[in-house]
Amino acid sequence: MRESIHKTVLLNETIEGLGLSRSQALGNSKSLASEIVLDATFGGGGHSKEILKRYPDVKIIALDQDESVSKNLKDPRIFFYNLNFRNISPKLGIGEIPYAQLRGEEQFDAIIFDLGLSSDQLENSGRGFSFMKNEPLLMTMKKNPLPEDLTARDIVNTWGEKNLADIIYGYGEERFSRKIAKGIAEARKKQKIETTFDLVKIIDSSVPGSYRRGRIHYATKTFQALRIAVNDELGALQIGLEKGLKVLKKGGRIAVISFHSLEDRIVKRFYKEKEKEGEVILINKKPIIPREIEIKNNPRSRSAKLRILEKI
Repeated sequence: MRESIHKTVLLNETIEGLGLSRSQALGNSKSLASEIVLDATFGGGGHSKEILKRYPDVKIIALDQDESVSKNLKDPRIFFYNLNFRNISPKLGIGEIPYAQLRGEEQFDAIIFDLGLSSDQLENSGRGFSFMKNEPLLMTMKKNPLPEDLTARDIVNTWGEKNLADIIYGYGEERFSRKIAKGIAEARKKQKIETTFDLVKIIDSSVPGSYRRGRIHYATKTFQALRIAVNDELGALQIGLEKGLKVLKKGGRIAVISFHSLEDRIVKRFYKEKEKEGEVILINKKPIIPREIEIKNNPRSRSAKLRILEKI
């Protein structure tokens, strides 16, 4: 079984920003009920493992739509649910006992959303997230998708050319979306598009040479757009934030790490709306970004933005 290769982004900044109690950090919890953290995007478990290292009495409720991440569960203080964070609810708990029965519906002291793909999913999932590997064109977060589940293969082979252009532009912010959509529509007339390399080849022939030689790989934005569409990531984020705030204790904090402008826009708008309504205060007015040393050690962190709020 492979160990996680994912490097957790903004690790210290996120954990310090959650404001968990100093008493827990010192292991002096006799006068305190154990704090409960909801890790809404467990992945490789980097944030959760570091929290437990620093705060030994904390308990973690971990969610992830990708069941394969459960291989990273090795601590009895972590309780895993194979769920998307759009399914956050007071029913989450340890075993058969929801925490809501013990603490009311506002049961979590802190919530983490670390959005985007983990390195494990890019490198090892076999589901077509990476344009650098030749894999089935699925892009679903589900480890074992059902026949009725939407996949990227369904989208590129059955959706209309205009719809393809719209999602590639809307979710990928790809300026050559129309050319790429046209290329897909023409290619699938000859044979079904089955793999990531099939799609990369189409994109390659649809964009200008100068674009292919650019700093960012020419397939990046199209792959991002398809992944977002397959998993309804933006819709899930909006729902997850709303539900997360409802189950957060007063004085508790939500930390969100986003990796592209569409996600960050949703988070920023949600935070500002809730601040205006008097439900939260913003811990950082401007997003926290990785330092140069982190970007050097982990180039995938370069686009990360961390925003933290506190419920009042």
